[in-house]
Amino acid sequence: MRQSYHFPMNTHRARLSEYLSAAIEAARLGAAELERWRAKFTVREKFRADLVTDADHASQQVVKDTLLGRFPDHLFIGEEDSVGKSPGEVRPPTDAPPTWIVDPLDGTSNYVHDVPVYCVSIGLWWAGKAIVGVILDPRQNELFSAASGQGAFLNGQPIRVSSVSTVADAMLSTGFPANYQKQLRNLDAWAKLTGKAQSLRRNGSTALSMAYVAAGRFDGYWAYDNYPWDVVAGAALIEEAGGRLSTTDGLPFDPFRPDLVAGTPGVQAEVVRLLAGK
Repeated sequence: MRQSYHFPMNTHRARLSEYLSAAIEAARLGAAELERWRAKFTVREKFRADLVTDADHASQQVVKDTLLGRFPDHLFIGEEDSVGKSPGEVRPPTDAPPTWIVDPLDGTSNYVHDVPVYCVSIGLWWAGKAIVGVILDPRQNELFSAASGQGAFLNGQPIRVSSVSTVADAMLSTGFPANYQKQLRNLDAWAKLTGKAQSLRRNGSTALSMAYVAAGRFDGYWAYDNYPWDVVAGAALIEEAGGRLSTTDGLPFDPFRPDLVAGTPGVQAEVVRLLAGK
């Protein structure tokens, strides 16, 4: 019989620590696979300019085995098992048990070109909330971690979003999809924001961009074409670091919608307004 998970979050804290510990272990094992494959992987295109490597699959397998080995009643959604599906198509049922949502290699193009901006991203989604988030950057040796009610951390030290409250003072980040036609909407958004923000960045990794928001390095992030494995871990980090998230039209954050605005409370709200042309 399936275990019931419908109980108050405050009775769940002991297990949250267990989940976080498992996610950190899985992220370290996944990152070790990435580094082991770095000099010998082969590359394929999932779609035009959208790359996948042997390393993606090796990392996802060890992450999946680790998490489901510890929690066999949980669900698992990994990027490499979900090719061709829209964000909404992978949404778990409302009564689903905790669901691990994993990008085993976020920033594949960077990885392929030996640009040291990529990571393993592991989030745990349950009862409509990102309750655990772990993002591990193996090249910078930076481990971002968070669990609901327990704060957000970088290598064990507490982190918070920045104190920047206006777009005029903000460094914003974004991401572009591989498909050129889908890039056009975000190019319009870039044009709207480039004259308003202090500076804009595109680093090629959604998960790391969100981790940087949580750590106060970036002040905001927006994009129109995310997938849940891109954003669930980062959402947990940003919420625990005092930031805010929503859809681009200001509705509550939903990782199974492709659009997202995240940032400090003031910057996030202003970006939503600016994207709407207000």
